[in-house]
Order: sequence, then structure tokens, then C-alpha cells
Amino acid sequence: MENTKCDLPITNINLAGKLVARKSLSHQTIVDVNGVKIGGNNLVVIAGPCAVESKEQLLETARYVDKYGGIILRGGAFKPRTSPYSFQGLEEEGLKLLKLAKLETGLPVVTEVMDTRQMDMVCAYSDMLQIGSRNMSNFPLLKEAGKTEKPILLKRGMNATIEEFLMAAEYILSEGNNQVVLCERGIRTFETIYRNTLDLNAVPMLKSLTHLPVIVDPSHGTGHRWMVGHMAKAAIAAGADGLIMEMHYRPEEALCDGNQSLYPEDFHKLMEELRVLAPAVGRGIVHSELVK
Repeated sequence: MENTKCDLPITNINLAGKLVARKSLSHQTIVDVNGVKIGGNNLVVIAGPCAVESKEQLLETARYVDKYGGIILRGGAFKPRTSPYSFQGLEEEGLKLLKLAKLETGLPVVTEVMDTRQMDMVCAYSDMLQIGSRNMSNFPLLKEAGKTEKPILLKRGMNATIEEFLMAAEYILSEGNNQVVLCERGIRTFETIYRNTLDLNAVPMLKSLTHLPVIVDPSHGTGHRWMVGHMAKAAIAAGADGLIMEMHYRPEEALCDGNQSLYPEDFHKLMEELRVLAPAVGRGIVHSELVK
């Protein structure tokens, strides 16, 4: 006799009554980032530098993102760093440059907010707010993000379980904002040969547990430029709704994360490969003509 219980996710996570639970909605949530839909049949590719460093750097990189098929521009104006002596970002000047890049390319912008005191400023310049791995459990920040009308890109904490990740999203939803995209970006394990362990198990598990879109960051998940393409394609095969990747017009000069940032030609090649792969898993790729 067929055991239908085998079709259910094997998990001890209890999401009864939670807003993030898949059964709390009759449909998949589609997150709208200034016209770009995340969570539908088409894959969304977000790309750009780890940090905004200068006008030339950002605009040149943004042009490549747009030219080769990225649909949302990423770039950090505020940077959480392990060392207080590392580059911390250009702050509001960086936000202004992101707005300039948006005006030139038409690409919506996602950038990180680190503190409740920055919320109004970052909202004024960005189309989507990123809450990074180090702030996934910053509950006052999550609550404040939930009070905004901006879409939220929530990254999994480097030591967070799936349940903790979903409860972080619940903080945002409980304040009224259901426009949340979950991002698997690698977790910290005993392995040290790569930057993090990219947990692609999380993609199908999250999609079975929640109605929220799920994307993957293969840049932070590996820490190695040459691995990014491999894991990006694996993420799409696993069912991810999109990717967020670091790309820099001159990675060897990057002030942070140069080793994991794609060169423009690498990004171009990967986008061409993704266009071949996507139909094989029943997906397409969002391109600029669909939103501009």
C-alpha cells in the first residue's frame, strides 16, 4: 500500500499558526521590487559589487550587470565587517551613487540596512532592503523592517537553523510586511577550505515549509570565484527562485570580497549558461525588457 506520509517534509519544525507557513496562504508569495517579480516562474538574477567604492566602480559594474542580464543591482553602502579597521562603506554617499546607477541603467537597487537609525535614510534611496547574515537575529531591526513598505531580502544567519531563519522572517511578517525574500548564503561548519558551506538542502526544505520566495548567494556560500558558477547552477536545479551574486568590474582592486567577485566576462558566461539551464527545470529568466 502506498504511504502518502512519505510525500510530506520530514521535519520537526512546528509552524502552526505562523504567517510564514506555506499553509497560511493558498498561493506562493510574489515579491515585487519596483516591477521585478520574485517568486514566479521566471528566475531573478541580482548582481553587483560587495561594496560601493566609487562612482566609476559602481557605474561601470552596473552597466555590465544590465548588459549581461542582471535585473536588480546590489551594492553595500554600509558594510558590517569583522575588523573595525576594514572598509566600512561610503554610507550616504554610497546610497547616492546607487541612486545614480539606477537612474542610468534603470535597474532597481537592493542595499543593506544595519541599524534602525539608518532605516529612513536607506529607504529613501533603495528599492529593496537587505538584512544581512550578521543581523538576521537583530529583532528590533526586523520589526522596523516589517513596518516599512519596502521588500526585504533576508539572509540566513551564518549559524542559524532553518527554524531560526523562518522565525526571523516571522518577525517581519508579524509587523505587516509580507514582501520578504529568503536567501540561503552558506552556514559556518567545521569545513574551512571554502568560506561557508552552501546549504542547498535549505532550498527545497524552505520551499516546502513557506510560501516566501527563496534565492541563493553562491558568492558568500563559497568564497571562491571559480566555484560561483557551479553552485549557481546547482541552486537553480534545487528549485531556487533566483540568485544574488557579487560582480566587480575589477575584482583584483575590490576593497572587499574580491576573491569571490565575478569578472564581467565570467558573469556574462554564467548568464548564458543559466539561460540554457532554466528551461530544463521549467523556468525562464527575468530580463530587462519585461520590466523597463
